[in-house]
Amino acid sequence: MTIKKGPSLETIQKISAEIPTPYHLYDEKMLRDNAKRLNAAFSWNQNFREYFAVKATPNPVLLRIFQQEGCGVDCSSLTELMMAEQVGFSGDQIMFSSNATPAEDFEYARKLNAIINLDDITHIDFLQQHGGLPEKIVCRFNPGGEFKLGTFVMGNPGDAKYGFTREQLTEGFKKLMKLGVKKFGLHSFLASNTTDSTYYPTMARLLFKTAVELHEETGAEFFLINLSGGVGIPYRPDQDAADIEWIGNEVKKAYEEIIVPAKIGDVGIATELGRWMTGPCGWLISKAVHEKRIYKHYIGLDACACNLMRPAMYGAYHHITVAGKEDWPCDHVYDVTGSLCENNDKFAIERELPRIDIGDYVIIHDTGAHGFAMGYNYNGKLRSAEVLMKQDGSFRMIRRAETPADYFATLDFDHLEP
Repeated sequence: MTIKKGPSLETIQKISAEIPTPYHLYDEKMLRDNAKRLNAAFSWNQNFREYFAVKATPNPVLLRIFQQEGCGVDCSSLTELMMAEQVGFSGDQIMFSSNATPAEDFEYARKLNAIINLDDITHIDFLQQHGGLPEKIVCRFNPGGEFKLGTFVMGNPGDAKYGFTREQLTEGFKKLMKLGVKKFGLHSFLASNTTDSTYYPTMARLLFKTAVELHEETGAEFFLINLSGGVGIPYRPDQDAADIEWIGNEVKKAYEEIIVPAKIGDVGIATELGRWMTGPCGWLISKAVHEKRIYKHYIGLDACACNLMRPAMYGAYHHITVAGKEDWPCDHVYDVTGSLCENNDKFAIERELPRIDIGDYVIIHDTGAHGFAMGYNYNGKLRSAEVLMKQDGSFRMIRRAETPADYFATLDFDHLEP
């Protein structure tokens, strides 16, 4: 069983002397190592690019790290595009994947000359009116039905709101070609947070075969197959991790078997991994501030669901350790909670942990993706700081914590009368 390692008590104490808990902490070396592993796994494709999913961890310092490692960014909104532009991304370094897209978002993406990933056939006319059609475009494919890995059903794409149907792809490609589009890409997202290493190769074969069919039907030339995200991380210590090197090699086999002989263009491979890239590289650092014994034994933290929504939202598991007590026996059973006026504000339920004392630092693991990003202000709670642990062992705050002034900044106290 994998032992999940977090920052040491000494490191946390050093940071917390300057930056009060709770805060999200990221490890720069781990982030860079993940980018290097992914790029190496797909280095067989000379046009490969990882488009880091900004939605997972929208911080410009982290985006700069990935930029330095040769990655692009996957944006899904106007503000994510603006952040990418501020960091220095432009052109084909940006993949714009959105749905129910406002006109101003398309216009801004076109201004940056980003690669547009169209979600719906009706968006062809809408994009033409708001920003104009580029010469290269990607279309999102929803195959419908069930998506299976072997006999196991991974999901039901037909229930998802995303993408063109297979018939709409043919119709859409023909229309786009008449309107001047010269090269095409294909994209799909069929499973979320899976550690089954066969997911990418299975989906790649589906997309490769679909691209060949579309080429035969329409004559379209392809420049990109985007495998999107979905490769997950082992949140539980007893879970196996996805093998990114094996995945890259299996996608290569499918590429050489299907794409190469079809001669449909110089087809690059893209990924949009957010969780895999950053999830294991981050922790929510909090402090035990209350202990309560009624029908259960509770430990109350200074963090809450506003800092990490996943456990409250859908019962997601996040591993928990106590700094300095990693080797202690897990002989206490706690519900670990936040302070929201919501009973689902719990990071763990009946979790076996070492004895927790007031003032102990509690480490919640694997919060590097969809942690801070999903924060909110219910009960007037303020979003926490973000901290980067640098490769040389030093640290820097890369986002300050919100203050009450931030919370009140959009309100008008000078004109209270309705």
